[in-house]
Amino acid sequence: QVQLVESGGGLVQAGGSLRLSCAASGRTFSNYAMGWFRQAPGKEREFVASINPIVYDGGRTYYADSVKGRFTISRDNSKNTVYLQMSSLKPEDTAVYYCAARRVTKNEYEYWGQGTQVTVSS
Repeated sequence: QVQLVESGGGLVQAGGSLRLSCAASGRTFSNYAMGWFRQAPGKEREFVASINPIVYDGGRTYYADSVKGRFTISRDNSKNTVYLQMSSLKPEDTAVYYCAARRVTKNEYEYWGQGTQVTVSS
């Protein structure tokens, strides 16, 4: 089992920045691909960004088109933590942000955090 706990959400004005953190415990964090997803009110959950294990492919990253150039995902294996640095935030970024983990052999994310609210005011 992998337990994930997000933090860092809050209220920010448009154009501002926030950094989300996701602390993992349980299995070997460094072997897991980590992702960030979000769900806005009345909408389906959507992919935001992901990062592979460094031992797998050097920690390749992926982003949704809507956040490319504004968000950066990173991981610190020594702290079992993955981060999402969000800049130039827009009101449409308002959502609950979830951290997720999966083994690289799995297509679906296996473990999810409880989520952290991000609200961007205009």
